[in-house]
Amino acid sequence: MSNKPSIPKGTRDFSPIEMARRNYIFDTIKDVYKKYGFQQIETPAVENLKTLIGTGGDESDKLIFKVLNSGDYLAKADKKALQEKNSTGLTKSIAEKALRYDLTVPFARYVVQNQNDITFPFRRFQIQPVWRADRPQKGRYREFYQCDADIIGSDSLLNEVDLIKIIDEVFTELFQGNLNYTVSINNRKILQGIIESVGESDNFNAIVVAIDKYDKIGLQGVYDELYKLSLTKDSAKKIMELMVSKVIYDDTRVKYPNKTDLELATSVLNVLSKDIADTINGKKGIEELEFIFEKIEHLGVKTANIIFDATLARGLGYYTGTIIEVKIDNFPSITGGGRYDDLTGKFGLKDVSGVGISFGADRIYDVLLDHDLYPEFKGDSTQVLFINFGEKEQDYCLPLLFQLRDAGINSEIYPSSAKMKKQMTFANNKGIKYVVLVGSDEMESGKLTVKNMENGEQENLTIEELINKVK
Repeated sequence: MSNKPSIPKGTRDFSPIEMARRNYIFDTIKDVYKKYGFQQIETPAVENLKTLIGTGGDESDKLIFKVLNSGDYLAKADKKALQEKNSTGLTKSIAEKALRYDLTVPFARYVVQNQNDITFPFRRFQIQPVWRADRPQKGRYREFYQCDADIIGSDSLLNEVDLIKIIDEVFTELFQGNLNYTVSINNRKILQGIIESVGESDNFNAIVVAIDKYDKIGLQGVYDELYKLSLTKDSAKKIMELMVSKVIYDDTRVKYPNKTDLELATSVLNVLSKDIADTINGKKGIEELEFIFEKIEHLGVKTANIIFDATLARGLGYYTGTIIEVKIDNFPSITGGGRYDDLTGKFGLKDVSGVGISFGADRIYDVLLDHDLYPEFKGDSTQVLFINFGEKEQDYCLPLLFQLRDAGINSEIYPSSAKMKKQMTFANNKGIKYVVLVGSDEMESGKLTVKNMENGEQENLTIEELINKVK
């Protein structure tokens, strides 16, 4: 008994209609990126493991798919690690490469390697797959596409303003005003200020990892994580009171019912600043967000709901300033990003600041599908099919077929003179709108019999008339 073929968990095949939908997402994002001056690059799927390890933090390191060395990889294996079944130690000796888990770290490596050929500030976009050894679930895959845009070589906050406007434009186009979404914004310096205000700076990274789980494990879950770090109840309570800003939002909304979302976010920052303004990082983070909110308020947004969320941490450890996340109800994050001040430093190029965002194409795909927001994609398939009645008719139709193709019309001829029912069923199953029937009468008159498969109507047209009709 033969085994049925399968694919790894967390991966997917894509049919022609699914590819049409994915390309619709990619093309929409590409068009906006190009409008903002971004240029496209690509990097390899496989990077050296040492390039990826240690850049996104311990949590990210756990998600990296390692690639075994070529040939007899056990020949150079760490014998002690092998004997002790020490998987971490063994991996270092048998896997020198890995699949990239995001596009930002490879981009930093690319910038350093090509710094003499790049004009800074450099605006790049990249649309490629990444891989993460994560637990597959709805909206979360092990292989998925990211659509990144980064600006590197500039610490101007106008770059953050551009990225927020890009998010607004992309989702205005994709959602067509039919779906509400929220752009949550925070700043790592504010997180540092809050944690510094309770004297726990040494635990910053571990606390941020715990806080980043807030949406998944709730308030009590975060408290439990903080207690594991030996924080006192008073310190944990103060941190969460400052970070869980819903209470502050509700109080401010009652006091100022006519404020816009951005004005409200600025008011919440003002309330928070009273507790962390004495910390250098906290004060700087609040000033940066106030600048961004002011510019966005002045420029306006089309459909985005923008809020300040002090619990937003983003798990990747390389973020140092503004952090951004986009969500819709009952769905994981569909876009995220932020500011990183020295990601290239690992590769020898110090103090080069950058900021970027990444659209999660696979999650956006599912959102559009779940809410029936895709347009029809009939033009992506065959538009005209020539029925094949035999060799004589086939030879007559071939030049006409290529005339249609030269005019930009997707066309094909059935490859054999099969029964008419089989050919018409083929056209129906493939969703082809026009079927051309050419027999002796059509060859003599030069008029093609064209059947509209959607309404059943038939008419006699010259090839030029058919081209005009379809186009």
